[in-house]
Amino acid sequence: MAKANVKEQIVATSLNLLHSKGFNATSVQDITDAAGVPKGSFYNHFSSKEALGLEVLQRYTDGVGNTAAVLQARALAPRERIRQYFERLIDGNAANEFNFGCMLGNFSTELSNQIPAMRSAMREAFRVSTGALAAAIADGQRDGSIQADAPAEELAGFVTDAWQGAVLRAKAEQSRAPLERFVRVVLGRILP
Repeated sequence: MAKANVKEQIVATSLNLLHSKGFNATSVQDITDAAGVPKGSFYNHFSSKEALGLEVLQRYTDGVGNTAAVLQARALAPRERIRQYFERLIDGNAANEFNFGCMLGNFSTELSNQIPAMRSAMREAFRVSTGALAAAIADGQRDGSIQADAPAEELAGFVTDAWQGAVLRAKAEQSRAPLERFVRVVLGRILP
């Protein structure tokens, strides 16, 4: 197996393991066993588990960025972009039977005080996703389809924070109900 393939196998396997089990509960041995590679191969590609964690987090945020692309789909009305964005996120949570939650949220609670580089990466990921949401909200405010008069950035920050809480609740309840309630309230009351 070529080295690039070994590295990809480690990252892909780690994305699933770190997301489902958590960073601290997953050892390098767990990762290499699941990836089917020798432990030494891990250290040929990553200086530490934290370095791998940063790459996995980037891979995860890239995937969320692909989901968030609908927020920039100018062919859709702003409220529809926002609705579709959250519906896609709900579908992603449902695909894992609400067991995994959001990796950004999970890592934030687990690692923010442990790994400063991870905290910075999470902060940047939240900034980018909140910014994309703010742009869609601002478009809706300009065209009159969103009547909320608070600044778009403030609304997007609140909505992002509320989404993280809804994801935690969905994970605890193993149900999409908190996420569906979130969408109804956000679109019906917060961004009317």
